[in-house]
Amino acid sequence: MSLKCPKCGVELVGATRHRLPVHSCPSCKGLWLEHPELEELEDEAFDFGEHAKGTLVVSATPTPHPCPECGTPLQQFRYRFYELTMELCPQQHGYWLERDEDDRVLELMRKEEGQLQRKLVAEDQWARLLRHMHSRSFLSRLRDLFR
Repeated sequence: MSLKCPKCGVELVGATRHRLPVHSCPSCKGLWLEHPELEELEDEAFDFGEHAKGTLVVSATPTPHPCPECGTPLQQFRYRFYELTMELCPQQHGYWLERDEDDRVLELMRKEEGQLQRKLVAEDQWARLLRHMHSRSFLSRLRDLFR
């Protein structure tokens, strides 16, 4: 079965982007990622698991562009609350990304991972400080200050 670009109607060709096999439009350079491939792309930059990525789609609006696999109109959504708009097949066949939006996904996932790492480090440091403050030696020294 040949897949057609939802934007220009040109036949999609097999390609590799970020070590993933994808379908690419030779005309507009858009990419069709099958359903699990978007998660695989994100995992290239984000190593904390699916639960930590946040919500992928909150709401979506229909577009005139057909799904390359089933012809159902794709739906446009805002990717994980970022200023990045993508399209998805409501039948869960995949995602349409405009030219270089895969690079943007990786950039956003790296940013998300960095923020999560900083949060985890801060929480760990805070927990250590609380343990230290509750330790017998710290409390003893604090009492000695007020004697």
